[in-house]
Amino acid sequence: MQRYPWQQEEEPPTYRENPPTYREDAPTRRENPPPRYREDPPHRESPPAQEHRFVPPEQPTSGPRTPQKLTVTRVAMYRSRQLGQRGVDAFKRALHADGADQSGLASLTWAVMLNYATDATLAVALANTLFFSAATGESQGKVALYLLITVAPFAVIAPVIGPALDKIQHGRRLALAVSCFGQALLAVVMAMHFDDWGLYPAALGTMVLSKSFNVLKAAVTPRVLPPDITLVKTNARLTVFGLAAAGVFGAIAAGFANLFNSPGALWFTGILCVANAVLCLRIPAWVEVTEGEVPTSLRAEPRQKTRQPLGRQVVVALWGNGTIRVLTGFLTLFAAFAIKAQTEHDHAPVEQLVLLGVIGAAAGLGNFLGNGIGARLQFGRPDQVIISCLSAILGMTVIAALIPGIPTVVALALVGSVGSALAKISLDATIQDDLPEQSRASAFGRSETILQFGWVFGGALGVLLPAQYWIGFAVVGLLLAAGLAQTVMVSRDSTLLPWLGRRRPLKSDPVTRPNHHRPAPGAAAPGSPP
Repeated sequence: MQRYPWQQEEEPPTYRENPPTYREDAPTRRENPPPRYREDPPHRESPPAQEHRFVPPEQPTSGPRTPQKLTVTRVAMYRSRQLGQRGVDAFKRALHADGADQSGLASLTWAVMLNYATDATLAVALANTLFFSAATGESQGKVALYLLITVAPFAVIAPVIGPALDKIQHGRRLALAVSCFGQALLAVVMAMHFDDWGLYPAALGTMVLSKSFNVLKAAVTPRVLPPDITLVKTNARLTVFGLAAAGVFGAIAAGFANLFNSPGALWFTGILCVANAVLCLRIPAWVEVTEGEVPTSLRAEPRQKTRQPLGRQVVVALWGNGTIRVLTGFLTLFAAFAIKAQTEHDHAPVEQLVLLGVIGAAAGLGNFLGNGIGARLQFGRPDQVIISCLSAILGMTVIAALIPGIPTVVALALVGSVGSALAKISLDATIQDDLPEQSRASAFGRSETILQFGWVFGGALGVLLPAQYWIGFAVVGLLLAAGLAQTVMVSRDSTLLPWLGRRRPLKSDPVTRPNHHRPAPGAAAPGSPP
């Protein structure tokens, strides 16, 4: 008889221990005898009871392998490796999102991250030397030296880097790499001359090269812009990645400084700079192509007709951002002097570090939040966003002057960093919308130098003003009010300073060169190495 899979199999016969005895004369019959062609199924023994034990899952093709013998330590290590692998995968997805791996933005992001990291490690290495030995307010010579080291680099690069970018036809990657190699050499010099005067000029040169990298990066970024995202989102992404790298490598540098003192952190900084130089050379070759680029001019009517004048909206954004940078530069240096002056009698360097760390953490958090918000929101009126941010910062500065103390300084650092990030994103959006593509690289380079000037001015005030909260914030509040008034008047085609230039249109007409062809991202630059 044919059987089907869904039919139940007959149970095997069961036997008792003492089978019955049959009489010989009694007929032996079996009810329903099986067919001759079927054999009785063999007797099956019941399987033994299985022990409760862990059966490891199938081993994945990638990632950490499950340990064969389980212990608490091995399980913890396995979970750590698993979570770490997930974090690395998420980081790679974010790094390569929106076609950044093909446009070259991912390569630039690596370089920007290490530049932020070297700035953080250098600050950690020099924290106990330049910061606290000079920020006492007792020695005018030390104050002047501190001003030279911390402020002069920004003033040095501003009039040099911007015009130099307009003349560089090939070699932007090389210029980035040279700035990183120079920082590495100067970090070694600082490590070897940590206890003599050779430390100070090396620190000056390192800061000059670091800020030069930022200006060069601003000019390179439009060349690696993916087609699916805007320049605003790109700059915000670079800032977020850079801040994350600064936090991670800054903590590592603190460990080196604790184990090997500050020279150990400087050697670590030099290694990072060399690695960053290699990454700069791996940026795609099409960032070298400058054919058809038109340099920009801050004048309403440039002396050279081949330069692109900036429109009124861009000038409004520059005034607002430059004014905000006055506050950020002031707060960066003034907080160190004020905290040092207030805690000098207690001789409590730990307390000073904690207070400065709280202010720095608030500024870093605000910068991160501002860039995160700006990357996700689209502002229809960037000029109004800038004016609103400047107004909020001015109001918080007035509160800090009326209610002096660490809590208000921390709140001002948070509000100021959020406003600075949002205003910078609005500036990027204005440049992208108002200027033709062939002038954006030059505009970003020049705008970065203007922002550096604002930081310089604020930093100089932070060093020179008395280390009292109400005096410092009252003075900088007046400057912020003047900057806000100038920004609003320029937006209305007027000015408080008529000698700075004539009235200008909302958007200037684009100026082009005869040959403005530029290959799309992914194409090699003609005549340049890959």
